[in-house]
Amino acid sequence: QVQLVESGGGLVQPGGSLTLSCAASGNFFSVYTLGWYRQVPGNQRELVAFISSEGSRTYADSVKGRFTISRDNNRNTITLQMNSLKPEDTATYYCTQGTSGPAGYSVDYWGTGTLVTVSS
Repeated sequence: QVQLVESGGGLVQPGGSLTLSCAASGNFFSVYTLGWYRQVPGNQRELVAFISSEGSRTYADSVKGRFTISRDNNRNTITLQMNSLKPEDTATYYCTQGTSGPAGYSVDYWGTGTLVTVSS
């Protein structure tokens, strides 16, 4: 069983930066695709970014150029560096682990989420 634990959420002013981290348990971390989703209450979860086992990165159009996803296979961690934050980035952010291919990214495991609030 895989456990994903997020950290780093909080309150930040518009234009600011925040880094989310996720620690993953389980074996064979390096072979999986890892990603971040976010959700605003009342809305569906939205894919923010994912990174394949080979290191290929995919981003939602809404965060391209502002967010960077990275992974450390030695430490079983995933990070999401968020810059130039906007109020519309306010959401609960979820760390995920799964697989990816021509059809996109399929999630097998979800973290419990960390809240990011962008407000002045």
